[in-house]
Amino acid sequence: QVSLVESGGGLVQAGGSLRLSCAASKLTFSNYAMGWFRQAPGKEREFVVAISRSGGNTVYADSVKGRFTISRDNGKNTVSLQMSSLKPEDTAVYYCAATRGFEGTTWYRTDYWGQGTQVTVSS
Repeated sequence: QVSLVESGGGLVQAGGSLRLSCAASKLTFSNYAMGWFRQAPGKEREFVVAISRSGGNTVYADSVKGRFTISRDNGKNTVSLQMSSLKPEDTAVYYCAATRGFEGTTWYRTDYWGQGTQVTVSS
């Protein structure tokens, strides 16, 4: 059974940094684009960032451009999200996601989800 396991969430002050990681198992990792989504209390889950299968293409939500950086290691089946200059509005549960439906700048669907990790940014 495919598993995506996130780690690295926590509590940080505004302006601080956090690094999230997602470890994938039971899937051919290099066949999947990977992404991060987030869901704040009372809000819908929203797209944050995606990275193509090779890592050569990345797409960021406008709200995180210039502050977040996604990377992947196909040898270790991991994807990471470096978050800097964090704001209180970044507070959410962050979900790792995998898809074979990512082309250009469009994430068409999510094939697998992780269980989520909480990020809380205090003001």
